[in-house]
Amino acid sequence: MDIKLIDNLVWQAVFSSPEDKKKAYLKIFSLALDYGAVPASINSFYFARGKGQLPLDFTVPAINLRGMTYDMAKCIFKLAVAKNIGALIFEIARSEIGYTDQSPQEYVAVVLAGALVENFKGPVFIQGDHYQIKVSDKAGVAKEGEVEKVKQLIKESVDAGFYNIDLDLSTLVDYSKKTVDQQQQTNYQLSADLTKYIRGLEPKGITISLGGEIGHIGGKNSNEAELRAYMDGYLNLLNDKYIGLSKISIQTGTHHGGVPLADGTLADVDVDFATLKSLAKVAREYGMGGTVQHGASTLPDEYFSQFPSSEAVEVHLATGFQNIIMDHPKFPQDLLQKMYHWIDKDLLEEKKESQTDEQFHYKLRKKAWGQFKKQCWSLDEKIKQPIRTDLINRFEFMFNQLNVNNTKEMINKFIKLVKVNKN
Repeated sequence: MDIKLIDNLVWQAVFSSPEDKKKAYLKIFSLALDYGAVPASINSFYFARGKGQLPLDFTVPAINLRGMTYDMAKCIFKLAVAKNIGALIFEIARSEIGYTDQSPQEYVAVVLAGALVENFKGPVFIQGDHYQIKVSDKAGVAKEGEVEKVKQLIKESVDAGFYNIDLDLSTLVDYSKKTVDQQQQTNYQLSADLTKYIRGLEPKGITISLGGEIGHIGGKNSNEAELRAYMDGYLNLLNDKYIGLSKISIQTGTHHGGVPLADGTLADVDVDFATLKSLAKVAREYGMGGTVQHGASTLPDEYFSQFPSSEAVEVHLATGFQNIIMDHPKFPQDLLQKMYHWIDKDLLEEKKESQTDEQFHYKLRKKAWGQFKKQCWSLDEKIKQPIRTDLINRFEFMFNQLNVNNTKEMINKFIKLVKVNKN
């Protein structure tokens, strides 16, 4: 593979004019298909797990690439090749697409370029994470125009090569309602509506993997009654005419990015692994692969081996890797301070009265990626190389703990490559 060619195409896909960006994306996509790095859906793999055709002792990592995306993708694919890993997902949330300035088309181009450079062949799972509908001033009611915005994003994502989408309508759960079914009703109704919409967008030969969510991350822990109410209502609306969800996200006590204390360090978090495991079993009764854990990357190291033992099918990881980059001794301090200055100036309205500067910077620095995108991509190789080394070491630890090494053969058994040409 001509690495210099790929490097130039990636830069063009990220930093050139809209027309040239599209040309670079199409070229990278074509090269990837020809080489055998093919965007794919993990749907049949998760359904196989739900049917008992796969072991329950591994948890698929879904990794959000917010900044230095090309470097991070190369790190992950390097390990995937070395460790024979097939069960892994690259994802980006609706909110991240905005504040990191990464369109779905750009994200696909950069991830596939990473696969090409590191000689990865096989299914490449790219996922829309937290495709969330914002709530209005009235509990359980979507903000005006939100459903259409999410539909537009879904179409753009599918067209780009996202064949895995997590629908997060947990914001619309209304706990003021008397019954659990009533609390989950808007959630499962819109989940069903969007499922039908997505099934109409699928390229020939691909069934997009869909996830639902019953508990807002950072909120109260989920329970079996909520899961059953959501799934029973959802499946009743699909009426056996549409393929449903392959997994379900629940809340077990975590927060996205962790909970920063006044000095910027992170508070201890208790994860309800018993709930994660018990609801994974219930999820499989409905044919899904299992439960999904969010907000996990900043948890203590000893927690990660508990996700496979709790039978979680998937775990979402983001902030911990961002922290490795931004807190790295080689990351330029002047650049980091510019980020913080921009946050203080442009995002001040998001600061809570109770927050210290350290807490404010920690929670909001993720939003600086898009503003300082070119500066981070342009860092000297002497800076990026040690950062990549530390990222690889952390990815390796995670993959070992989640037990996804040597999963390539299992993936290949259940995932058929479907090459969707772009024009």
